[in-house]
Amino acid sequence: MPVSELAKRRDLSAQFLEQLFAILRRAGIVNSRRGVKGGYTLARPADSITLLEIVELLDGPPGGSGVQHTPPWDGIVKSLGQQLAGQTLESIAQAEAAATEAPMYYI
Repeated sequence: MPVSELAKRRDLSAQFLEQLFAILRRAGIVNSRRGVKGGYTLARPADSITLLEIVELLDGPPGGSGVQHTPPWDGIVKSLGQQLAGQTLESIAQAEAAATEAPMYYI
């Protein structure tokens, strides 16, 4: 799917999305190919890329880098990191596909 289409579907600026993909490409998460049939593909299997890895690349570690948190924030930040580490691109894609599928009725 072209980046422009993805941007449209997610109501994002295509230019902003291109910047994010450039960061992911430099980090080895995606590969890019130019041309008419160009675009981005995953450089690694989707089940080996965690959401934590992507968030840290694009926004830094949850809760900030080297920031000392006080209760209850320290537990919340730690829990968020664990949740993100436990989800992969594959698990998110499967969950989204299941949520958007129309129910099947059998007669």
